[in-house]
Amino acid sequence: MSEIQRLLRPELRGRQPYGAPQLDVPVRLNTNENSYPLPDNVAAAIEKAVFEVVRGLNRYPDREAGALRADLASYLGHGLGVERVWAANGSNEILQQLLQAFGGPGRTALGFTPAYSMHPLISASTGTAWIDGGRDADFDLSATDAAEQIRAHRPDVVFVCSPNNPTGTALGLDVISSIMDASEGLVVVDEAYAEFAREGTRSALTLLDGHPRLVVSRTMSKAFGFAGARLGYLAADAAVVDAMRLVRLPYHLSALTQAAARAALGQADTLLATVAAIRDQRDRLVSELAALGLRVAPSDANFVLFGGLADSSAVWRSLVDRGVLIRDVGLDGWLRVTAGTPTETGAFLDALREVLKEQA
Repeated sequence: MSEIQRLLRPELRGRQPYGAPQLDVPVRLNTNENSYPLPDNVAAAIEKAVFEVVRGLNRYPDREAGALRADLASYLGHGLGVERVWAANGSNEILQQLLQAFGGPGRTALGFTPAYSMHPLISASTGTAWIDGGRDADFDLSATDAAEQIRAHRPDVVFVCSPNNPTGTALGLDVISSIMDASEGLVVVDEAYAEFAREGTRSALTLLDGHPRLVVSRTMSKAFGFAGARLGYLAADAAVVDAMRLVRLPYHLSALTQAAARAALGQADTLLATVAAIRDQRDRLVSELAALGLRVAPSDANFVLFGGLADSSAVWRSLVDRGVLIRDVGLDGWLRVTAGTPTETGAFLDALREVLKEQA
């Protein structure tokens, strides 16, 4: 063991950092990005907003990000005010701050895996013990099963992805309610992909009133196509927001980030116009992958998990060799593909047909 490994916290030794492959290939459908670049008028609005704050960069930004949080509250609706919304550098920082405040040494966090891989990683980084909850063979999670697991482990923090990553399917509010009833700790519903959900899917935002231990986290990375700007946020009881102030770094959101995010929110209708197009490509993937005889998980997100592959790693590599990058999420026989533009989706499907024909 090296000197640095000896000094490293024991629960971090031997771990690998988060690392989705970033390869220079023509078609990149592995990180659930929005494939559509910002429209020119939106880019111009962001450039103007950033320019207006550049001369003032000698001063610290608004550490409360009050105007941005007010804009986020207005976007979310549901009667939310600025006191119930918090923002940070991506939803991962939101999750980290939640665990800094409500997790930590001697406390536990539980998630229903397979789910977002950063939940256990952020738990480890904050000294929070991780508990792997489970789903059934079809990656489903019932209200009864979820409640039983929570009562058995009594975690301090529960993470629930809806829509779930990597499987794609949203949970009914009956499952969320059952989790809240069973839990004595914080319940965090990660809704990073909520804007892509199928019609009729209800958000956990509707459950916030009267449930002070419920937190709903969101991001501008996906539906807004704002991944490079890093802006995540949460909606919760005002007391949760006050707790975030105890652990946030001073001036954690730069003036540039705040200005850019506010400008993007001001162009929400234009930016969210891509959501319908992405949903169409997601549904196209579900249909055409099923037609190839593959197993397909129902999706409410901007990606599709598909299985029934004898050697998923070999399929992944063969697709890369053809210039198409998707995600191996570590589930034997399964791979995940982001819904891209029609051209990108077509390129993936054509390449996959070639690979499957070769391996037949």
